[in-house]
Amino acid sequence: MSKKWYDYFISVEQPKQGDPAGEQPSEVSATAAQTVADIASGVEAQTKFTAPVSNPTSFEEIYQAAEITVAPHGYTIFKIADMLQSEHIRGLPANVKKSSVLLALDAAGVKVEEVVKDAVIRDKALDAYERVQEKALQELETRKSQENRDIQAEIDRLVAEHQARMQRNNDEVAKEKERFFGWRLKKQQEEQKIADAVSYFVAENPISASGASAVSPPTPKP
Repeated sequence: MSKKWYDYFISVEQPKQGDPAGEQPSEVSATAAQTVADIASGVEAQTKFTAPVSNPTSFEEIYQAAEITVAPHGYTIFKIADMLQSEHIRGLPANVKKSSVLLALDAAGVKVEEVVKDAVIRDKALDAYERVQEKALQELETRKSQENRDIQAEIDRLVAEHQARMQRNNDEVAKEKERFFGWRLKKQQEEQKIADAVSYFVAENPISASGASAVSPPTPKP
């Protein structure tokens, strides 16, 4: 994602008060934008990380991994941001705040371009690390999606296997029921034969020709 750095650029080229030959605001903005573009083009397009980042929430660690160093004068874009939020100038108009920062930079012998370059380098590092994290996330999603598909396939295989076992159990019970009720029918016929023979000799027949069962009969096959 491109960044409009000229929105943040502090232009040192300001038209003199009442000078008709001075640059118009649009010309100053164009000059500032071109200056920033030149600075950005002078920064390596691809940020290289020379060390792993153990804590992605630590931007300082990201900057260190990208080997972004602080100039000896110590004026980074963050120091400028702190200066702009200082209790001494934060409530002042934007042009006054800008002038105050420019005076401080001039007194320290620091060029505005150095500060903007620091901002560009840090922004590129953040963008690059965002891409690193996004790629890692995509790779993780791909791996876990495949893992989930493998797990689901294993679940389906186990379900099919257990369903087959359950069906074999049901078939075994049904077969045994069929055998048992066939045997019981023959038993009843055998008992009836015995009861008929005994009935000639007793007043009350002691032979039971049938009996209740706690086992339900097999379900007829369609």
